[in-house]
Amino acid sequence: MKKYLAECLGTFVLVFFACGTAVVVGCNGAEPNAAYFMTALAFGLVIVAMAYSVGNVSGCHINPAVSIAMLVAGKMSVADFIGYVVAQFVGATAGAGCLKLVLGDAAGALGTNGLFNGNVGASLIIEIILTFVFVYAILGVTSKPEFGNVAGLVIGLTLTLVHILGIYFTGTSVNPARSFGPALFVGGEALANVWVFIVAPLVGGVLAALVFKALNAEKN
Repeated sequence: MKKYLAECLGTFVLVFFACGTAVVVGCNGAEPNAAYFMTALAFGLVIVAMAYSVGNVSGCHINPAVSIAMLVAGKMSVADFIGYVVAQFVGATAGAGCLKLVLGDAAGALGTNGLFNGNVGASLIIEIILTFVFVYAILGVTSKPEFGNVAGLVIGLTLTLVHILGIYFTGTSVNPARSFGPALFVGGEALANVWVFIVAPLVGGVLAALVFKALNAEKN
């Protein structure tokens, strides 16, 4: 139960602080201004903070795409996968709810994701690629014990990297729970399109695990 609570807490912090930063600094993804980069950095810094705090309890997935990759890679059970995903969605929803409560009308879009030029196909492809890169980096840096001391930093910087590119296109999800929580409170188009930001990251996570296993088969 402790690891599920850790996942819930970690995902809560991710949504509250990172999506909250996007709202407070006014990031809209239209141009690479200070708000754009502050938002990208906020997502990365949250991962660094959580990796070195709840990571020793749950591994700090705080993302269903990471959890499904670990499941495919044989690093977690189906029961734990279900528990992790439920905890992540609960944490993300609570984080978005607290943001809405604190910011009120100023909450706006709550850092929700949106389709790139209204194109579902392009948005799916973008999110799959972004998630693949992010999750593949996680699998690589957590594959050897000697990388343990720097794993959180590498993962956080990789998330920052994918946000620097992805915010312009979709706002960057790479995390179904992170997308669902804010969309639930915003409703409308954000909620109608949230399936894209649930499906694409899960596909990207599975692909990352399969490619990683294939390329590292001999080593294993």
